[in-house]
Amino acid sequence: MEKLFELFYKCNGVSTDTRNIKGNSLFICLSGEKFNGNTFAKQALDLGALYVIADDKSVCNESSIFYVENCLLFLQKLANFHRKKFNIPVIGITGSNGKTSTKELINCVLSKKYKTLATIGNLNNHIGVPLTLLRLTEEDEIAIIEMGANKFKDIEELCQIAEPNFGIITNIGKAHLEGFINFEGVLKTKKELYEAVSHQGGTLFYNSDDETLKNNLPQNIHAISFGTETNATISGKLIELNPFIKLSWKSADFQSEEIQTAMIGKYNFYNFLAAISIGHYFKVDNLQICDAIQHYESNNNRSQIKKTETNTLILDAYNANPSSMQSAIESFKLIEQESKHLILGDMFELGPDSSSEHAKIVSQISDLNLTCSFIGERFFEFYEQKNMQLNFFKTKEEFKLHLENKPIQNKLILLKGSRGIGLEELVEKL
Repeated sequence: MEKLFELFYKCNGVSTDTRNIKGNSLFICLSGEKFNGNTFAKQALDLGALYVIADDKSVCNESSIFYVENCLLFLQKLANFHRKKFNIPVIGITGSNGKTSTKELINCVLSKKYKTLATIGNLNNHIGVPLTLLRLTEEDEIAIIEMGANKFKDIEELCQIAEPNFGIITNIGKAHLEGFINFEGVLKTKKELYEAVSHQGGTLFYNSDDETLKNNLPQNIHAISFGTETNATISGKLIELNPFIKLSWKSADFQSEEIQTAMIGKYNFYNFLAAISIGHYFKVDNLQICDAIQHYESNNNRSQIKKTETNTLILDAYNANPSSMQSAIESFKLIEQESKHLILGDMFELGPDSSSEHAKIVSQISDLNLTCSFIGERFFEFYEQKNMQLNFFKTKEEFKLHLENKPIQNKLILLKGSRGIGLEELVEKL
């Protein structure tokens, strides 16, 4: 297999999709439930690939199209082979919520001093992680690898590929419960990052305000803390949420001034502290760290502020699970503004707990005395609780019709739901 690995170094990167193939690349024929990548082997060459890896002998010629038993396994082993060539910090990031935002913030801070490689978007699975690692070049000084999980052992498998020597778990909550069964399953899987970094003799960064994370650190691991406690390595203070986060931070040798950020949500306060903690550890200048977090802006439907002609929108419509939903609602409640409205969409992939978890959200909204429009079939199960403050709609289309008769005006509005519900489509109606 190592002879085939050498083909990669004769090519200009890796391609896995003929729709965006790169010239002189190594094309790997990945297959899925609804497609067979081997059928595109010849087309990949015609489109400019230099070599092709396939796992169907009938399409191979062993001169330009080479056979392996499993193309996905080849991709992963190639990525690990390539990663081993680099003696640099590799930072693994996982967690139930906030992985991508934290990764982007860490990259923003570290880029002030280093040439960094970071996961693009949320390409954080068994294909995305290898493709990220294969982008490593001799110029890169630090790699920042986001790791997602939908089931048991996912993080362990990704760590075997990436071999992170630094790590951070943003938090552990109720996400993808269909694959994990319960919270304990999520905890066990996310902890696989801690175990992998410990095995490497590396360093972990952890939120000391989070008892779950603090209590599950491996023994005898080098760990750097951040949080609101004064004895944390990086101690932060949340000054204001109106709606943007204003904060300050200090270390043993530095006290920042108040920093006005361009992000909202108490949950992002800890994402900022994580990035500050890692930047400080890697000796990024303190003022450069402050500048990075002050000027960072999200542009991927994660905690974005959008102003329309009639309202101010907090667009957090990229994803949702019980933990992130509860946190977003609590943070929204803290924002000091008189006229506010929530628009919440269904949470997907919760398995048997779906009904009870949606019920908890409805109850939380009621207890906090907030006004909310719920959208989706899962929330609609609780239609009988409809009142002046709580409204339920089975579909976005029903809600759009409602807005034509009763528009929402002059309010701060939070939109949050799972990606599949597509709440960003409502922006034009608000």
